Amino acid sequence: MGDVHHLQGKLKALKLGGMLDSLDLRLGQAQQSHLGYVEFLELLLEDELQRRANKRLVSRVARARFDEVKTFESFDFTFNAKIPVQQIKDLATCQFIERQEWALIVGPVGVGKSHTVQALGHQACRMGYKVLYTKTSRLLSDLGGGHADGSWESRLRRYIQPDLLILDDFAMKEFTVQQSEDIYELVGERHQTGSLVMASNRLPKDWYPLFPNPVLAEGILDRLVNRAHHVILTGKSYRPLLRPDRDKAGQAAEGGESGVK
Repeated sequence: MGDVHHLQGKLKALKLGGMLDSLDLRLGQAQQSHLGYVEFLELLLEDELQRRANKRLVSRVARARFDEVKTFESFDFTFNAKIPVQQIKDLATCQFIERQEWALIVGPVGVGKSHTVQALGHQACRMGYKVLYTKTSRLLSDLGGGHADGSWESRLRRYIQPDLLILDDFAMKEFTVQQSEDIYELVGERHQTGSLVMASNRLPKDWYPLFPNPVLAEGILDRLVNRAHHVILTGKSYRPLLRPDRDKAGQAAEGGESGVK
């Protein structure tokens, strides 16, 4: 680092050690552009602020426990003309989190539900919100373990505390009595504390038969359905494009050949 190596200990003592990463670059820039002392200091401080912001974002994303890091930058909105683009972009402002509103992302397999909810979560992390993502089956298994070892309340708190809780693959199959009671408690608690986003292959009207207790079902779905934004994803599936042999399959189809009959 040339003649500035003696600053290393002092910067680290002030917890500004990250400035060392860009100090040489900024010194060269200052000399080349004849920057003033204040301009030079401002550049170093902006670098440090950006590094800290990036570090906090990495930490929030890690704590969110996404299955995959998905963003709206990587979402192909042009692939499916039936995607409600404006509705999704409105949610991406994260104002619904500020208002503690909920969202239901519903549609068939392959239209982008998991990508959408994880991208919403990533956007919320960028904006400083605490996020937790989980598949519904994992949540129910976790809470079920809490009943077994007496830690149910502490486990439930983990799903209540984040600003945004994302439940993917909701209503995939019928719920047991215990699971429906756990969902009832979770929905009731989050009703008071923060936002909830759920993704499901089924429309909300088809959720009722999955609950063994119709009274619990009514209580759960009344809160879920009536306070949420409804985002319906329809159209063609993106999954075939992910096939490793998609190019060969396309060529075969164009040539009138078929590998499967």
